[in-house]
Amino acid sequence: MKTKTKLTLGVGLLFLLIVLLSVISIWYVNALKKDTENILVANYKTLAYSRQMLIALDDIPERAGSLDTFRSNLEKQLANLTEPGEGEATNKLKAHFNELIRDSGKNDAYYKLIRQDIGEIMRLNMNAIARKSDAASLTAENANIWIGTTGALCFIIAFTLLINLPGNIANPIRELTNSIREITAHNYHQRVHFESNNEFGELAHSFNIMAEKLEEYAGSNLSRLLMEKKRIETLINNMHDPVIGLDENQVVIFTNNEALQIVGFKKEEVIGKKIIELALYNDLLRLLAKDLNLQETKPTKKEPIKIFADGKESFFEKEHIPINIVPTGETRPQFIGHVIMLKNITPFRELDLAKTNFIATVSHELKTPISSIKMSLELLNNKLTGSLNNEQQQLVAGIAEDSNRLLRITGELLNMSQVETGNIQLNLRQSKPEEILHYALSAVQTAADHKMIHFDLQVEDPLPNVKVDPEKTAWVLTNFLSNAIRYSPEQGTIIISIRLEAKVLRFSVKDNGRGIDERYTQRIFERYFQIPGSNRSGSGLGLAISKEFIEAQGGEIGVESALGIGSTFYFSFPV
Repeated sequence: MKTKTKLTLGVGLLFLLIVLLSVISIWYVNALKKDTENILVANYKTLAYSRQMLIALDDIPERAGSLDTFRSNLEKQLANLTEPGEGEATNKLKAHFNELIRDSGKNDAYYKLIRQDIGEIMRLNMNAIARKSDAASLTAENANIWIGTTGALCFIIAFTLLINLPGNIANPIRELTNSIREITAHNYHQRVHFESNNEFGELAHSFNIMAEKLEEYAGSNLSRLLMEKKRIETLINNMHDPVIGLDENQVVIFTNNEALQIVGFKKEEVIGKKIIELALYNDLLRLLAKDLNLQETKPTKKEPIKIFADGKESFFEKEHIPINIVPTGETRPQFIGHVIMLKNITPFRELDLAKTNFIATVSHELKTPISSIKMSLELLNNKLTGSLNNEQQQLVAGIAEDSNRLLRITGELLNMSQVETGNIQLNLRQSKPEEILHYALSAVQTAADHKMIHFDLQVEDPLPNVKVDPEKTAWVLTNFLSNAIRYSPEQGTIIISIRLEAKVLRFSVKDNGRGIDERYTQRIFERYFQIPGSNRSGSGLGLAISKEFIEAQGGEIGVESALGIGSTFYFSFPV
């Protein structure tokens, strides 16, 4: 039997029984109402009239108005004759009352007869009340029987539906749900077995057909290929950087939402089209396709591209990555396409600008109070303002030394801000390499002590002077040492070397950290670049600024590193 038919029969029968129960209840309630009304309207009124006539009969000898009261109630009784024999008794009462009136109420025999007549009327009505009460009780008993029977049937049917119906519906649904979960988990051997011929049986049959087709589909190579393709597309689409993939014929084969958003195209307008053709209608794609060399074997890096994205002016770094594979059975790689990636460097440029402005502002603001302190120290040292004792002179000397140090630091900050804005101001002079080293070591000694790192100094003696800006050179060496401390393990050793090689003075800092992949050794001196997976606490500008400092002085800067053997950063100047 169909589930719909079961529901219709069960709920329909329950509905009919409820209607029947309602009709029976209403019918018996009306019957009880009629029986009660018959007692109240007919018999109760007669008893009331009889009582009033008895009271008036007793007062006839004493009160003149008692006859009128008796006559009035007698007339009402004559109009309310409802029981068998009640009319005859009432007529006899009327005849005896008339005889009493003619006798002027002096014959006691008529009083006795009238009381007997009234008693007979009351007896007839009392018997009627008892009879009608029995009939009402019988009606109530029948009502209880019928209502109880119908209610019991309703309860049995409702209880049967409550016990069987949820299970008949929920159990197949639960089994089907579990089977769907198995199918979702790629268990395509799952089947549903419903022996009934209802809707669930039809659903199970359709489900089993679907599972069988999915099992056949999953067993094919096509499904695995499509699954891998879907996985790669999802990974690419979830990347936060714009990515465009090209085949060997410069046809766009994939792109993510980030790339579509900045180029202003829909996916169906890009996929399957040559990037050169798309570049005819799009300035950004024209810039990406400019000088595109699909036969390159190494990634290329261009200058940052300015793009209006995310509601503001943004900067992206373009990178071309050629894709080469070695076909099965061959040894030579084959070029199959190219990937264009745009790395959003806007946050780094904003951080760079904010840092530059902050450094310039703070350095400028610090110079005024420092100069004021130095002027106050000069006034204190002037004997015209008063003499100082030895302790005061020592304090003034200490303040003067700290003021000079702060003034040098603010000067360095201003110089760094000038470098970052492209306006480098150099103060070249013959400098001692030992003094540059001493300055850098004093700047990082606290950080080295915190990690219990030892410095191994390998400094040749004697060393010639070199014509450099000592403050900027010391800043670069300090930056090298800070990076070496950051990436060295605790209680490690950092080797600092200064030696003369073929009329070139070379400074080098070697750490025993994890090293740098050779793919990135030429890029770490670029602005904003950070090695993937490294500690990204900085902005990626330190090494770029160092490179500008050294090259502005005519020197050379570089790094020698490999994974697992540490890194050696160096710079050199001609002597």
